[in-house]
Amino acid sequence: MKSTPPNQGKLVRSIGLTSAVVLIISSVIGTGVFKKVAPMSAALESPSLVLIAWLVAGLISLAGTLSNAEVASMLADSGGEFVYFRKIYNRFFAFLFGWTNFAVIRTASIASIAYVFSQSLNSVFPFPTTASSLAEINFIGLHPFDNLSVKLVAIALIIFLTYFNYKGLKLGENLSRVLTALMITVMLLIVILALLSNYGSLENITMNSVRYNADEMSGATLFKALALACLSAFWGYEGWASVGFIGGEMKNPQRNLPLALIIGTLIIMALYMSMNFVYLYILPIDDFIQIYESKNGIAAVAVVSHFLGSWGGILISGLILVATFNCASTTILLASRLFYAMANDKMFFKSVDYIHPDYNTPSRALFIQAIWTSLLVLSGTFDQLTDMLIFAAFIFYGATAFGVFVLRKKMPEAHRPYRVIGYPIVPAIFVLFCVILIVNTLIEKPVEALSGLGLMATGLPFYYYWTKKKE
Repeated sequence: MKSTPPNQGKLVRSIGLTSAVVLIISSVIGTGVFKKVAPMSAALESPSLVLIAWLVAGLISLAGTLSNAEVASMLADSGGEFVYFRKIYNRFFAFLFGWTNFAVIRTASIASIAYVFSQSLNSVFPFPTTASSLAEINFIGLHPFDNLSVKLVAIALIIFLTYFNYKGLKLGENLSRVLTALMITVMLLIVILALLSNYGSLENITMNSVRYNADEMSGATLFKALALACLSAFWGYEGWASVGFIGGEMKNPQRNLPLALIIGTLIIMALYMSMNFVYLYILPIDDFIQIYESKNGIAAVAVVSHFLGSWGGILISGLILVATFNCASTTILLASRLFYAMANDKMFFKSVDYIHPDYNTPSRALFIQAIWTSLLVLSGTFDQLTDMLIFAAFIFYGATAFGVFVLRKKMPEAHRPYRVIGYPIVPAIFVLFCVILIVNTLIEKPVEALSGLGLMATGLPFYYYWTKKKE
């Protein structure tokens, strides 16, 4: 990366191992662990299969983490995979990664998390309802003013957190430390109280839905159902790789980045399995199917309210507010470094190649990210956005894992501070799973998948323009 101009600030290496682990946890735990058990229950109709789907998604994410860690240990720098892909493949593929993150992956993730924060706040302090005449306005198939008050609060959160992270890296890091500690404490408290309560039953874990048909739920049908359920679970794990975006601001990134990836992912897996076991222990699976079909409620709120009463509902609502606030803040912090790295390499808007001289943050990258994210809040629903971004994200997750093989061949003698455990099986399993998930999404959810590809393709004229301009 080129040197910083004298009229700018510079990115400072101030993030240690503990802070990196905190940022991974806070960038991942947002909405999925509280919401996704309902659609997964509807898809699988079996509590044991739901838990298996969460475990499979966690193990696959861990395989991806282990693979990513080897590449990160060699090539760590601001921009994460954008930097890796330039070295492994070429500038065009690196650009596609960065542009897709801007168009949908990271920005849609922030939009979705902020929207759930606003929904949760609305459940505690009801917002004004949107007039039907306004809600029914149709713009190219979208209803941007539907549920407008919730969307406006989500946009206000995005603007506030963007300004907060603009003021300095340490502010965002310290906020994540406090909120992550609070979040984990409350999650563990809920697990303990649930297991000690008289409301739960192991029978709920073993009893399938009244709709469950063992003959139908087998073979190809079971595989498709598990694949779709894992797609929901992967939204819960989405974001673990984004800590690589601040590789240029980490102390000893060749050591700390792979360690943080592995430790953070293992902690998240343990929390997710515990929380989802508790959900299915407290309520029968048909209750979650009903929550999903009614499209009016959050599974975690129903569970905790059931065994702790009204104050439990307040507790879990507060936890969701903390988790989504924390996740949105960290994702805003991390993703902005990617867009700055692209601009620094003349593959993004020129003005974004700027570090604020007083705060040493990529201020313009933060602001352009906030503008596009706010437009995405108005554009579609939570589930549409997350399905689009998971599909797109796994194209690049698979490419990073495949990069382990490419670098082993291209740079066999290069120093590798970390080598992936179980090579070549672990990265091969992850690459294969990414291919299966991508193909299955194209077949089962073609609208979301093609929308994701379409958003990727919007970058082509920009790439042509910036490439020609650089020449």
